[in-house]
Amino acid sequence: MDSSGLGVRRAVGFVAPALVLIGIFLVFPALWTLYIGITNYQLTGPAAANPQVVGLDNLVEAVRDPLFTNSVWLTALFVLFSAVIGQNVLGFLLAWLLRSVSPWLRRTTEGLVLLSWILPSTVVAFLWFAVLSRDTGTLGLLLGQPETSWLVQYPMTSLIIFNIWRGTAFSMLLYTSALAAVPPSQLETARLAGASGRQTVRDVVFPHIRGHVLTNTLLISLWTANDFTPFLLTSGGPNHQSEVLPVLIYRQALEGGQLGYASAMSMLLLVGNLAIALVYLRLLRRRA
Repeated sequence: MDSSGLGVRRAVGFVAPALVLIGIFLVFPALWTLYIGITNYQLTGPAAANPQVVGLDNLVEAVRDPLFTNSVWLTALFVLFSAVIGQNVLGFLLAWLLRSVSPWLRRTTEGLVLLSWILPSTVVAFLWFAVLSRDTGTLGLLLGQPETSWLVQYPMTSLIIFNIWRGTAFSMLLYTSALAAVPPSQLETARLAGASGRQTVRDVVFPHIRGHVLTNTLLISLWTANDFTPFLLTSGGPNHQSEVLPVLIYRQALEGGQLGYASAMSMLLLVGNLAIALVYLRLLRRRA
């Protein structure tokens, strides 16, 4: 009998359904992807019926592939500017500024920001395509430049702004909760001492919410690195200029039929995700 009084068998019975679901929908697909990644498995043809193990050949080929290195660079830019900087900064600013406004204005702003987050990706992508498209695009008409095709001329900039607009809601909610835990007495002391807003955030607020900042940055970084929504706007074009890793993996797997090669790229993306997670976890431990 353990300390909770349930006993080992009853405790295992309680967690067994969750473990089964995790095994079916998480562990098995991950192991299957790892297996496919070391084979020449293809979508059609002889290699689809009888794939052969090729070891690390797919990984070596991916690292040497200019398309893969280009996608890694674009993914890094996408994560850095749209998540680490964009969503983080805008989410905190909204949470900080909404503290002192009237309740109705705060609720209205939060509702509008949340709306962009909860709408399906396909709907949001269609709306932004209508805004950024050539000739009839809303942005071009407002700026008096209807001939500008923003998604073709500035594909990565468009994707970064789109992802900031769509994903800021989560950061805003997290920082709103974090700021509520900052002692009001310390904020009042800083105000009476003549501290500016910038000094108050740096010396009073940030030490209290540092853990929240790291947690938020970790989550939005991983979500952005694995986001497939850019495909709905640019399909990786033009000429691979917005082909982030999830889009490249999709195109190699389903358009090119190279499932083994695409799975090897997925493995490398997974390794990158783990490396990012380990860095943030180490920073969180230092905080503790």
